[in-house]
Amino acid sequence: MYHLVVFASGNGSTLQAIIDSIHNHELEAQIDLVVSDNANAYALERAKANNIETYIIQNKNFTQRDLELSHVLSNYSIDLIVLAGYLKMIGPNLLEKYTIINTHPSLLPKYGGKGMHGMHVHEAVIEAQEKYSGATIHFVNQEYDKGNIISQTQVEILPTDTAETLSQKVQAAEKIQLIQVLNRFVETKLKNRD
Repeated sequence: MYHLVVFASGNGSTLQAIIDSIHNHELEAQIDLVVSDNANAYALERAKANNIETYIIQNKNFTQRDLELSHVLSNYSIDLIVLAGYLKMIGPNLLEKYTIINTHPSLLPKYGGKGMHGMHVHEAVIEAQEKYSGATIHFVNQEYDKGNIISQTQVEILPTDTAETLSQKVQAAEKIQLIQVLNRFVETKLKNRD
């Protein structure tokens, strides 16, 4: 079995998409743990409802958080860590030990970087009057949204679109894309971060 750990800071809709794809036999994997830096994240409720272990990060300090997570995750056999709406930087201990991917709601390298997440991204895209946006899945490195791109899905922006409607379009595309990418990892044991 292919073992996943999912990090989430908020609602956990992407986590739910992974859970659903496993239940529907669209993805031959299991989620061993859901990690969050936010004790109130609805993602934790989604995990508990599906009998998935959860862990709430205690340390706010970057270095301490990296050591804490390194210790916690050492208790698991992990094939892949998926950042699904997780907003904190990943530390060097985790980057050395694990293959980590992130989902981002724009066509990177556009609209990435610190502070560019969720509705902030969609608002910026609409304001710039872009014709297209989309979702990017990329390997995680020590810079926000700079890791090598694995996959991108493009969505068209209509003149009537708002940040809210764009968000819905991108999320729908992102979830389909993520399951496709996860299946590639499962099938090929893809580990190449370069």
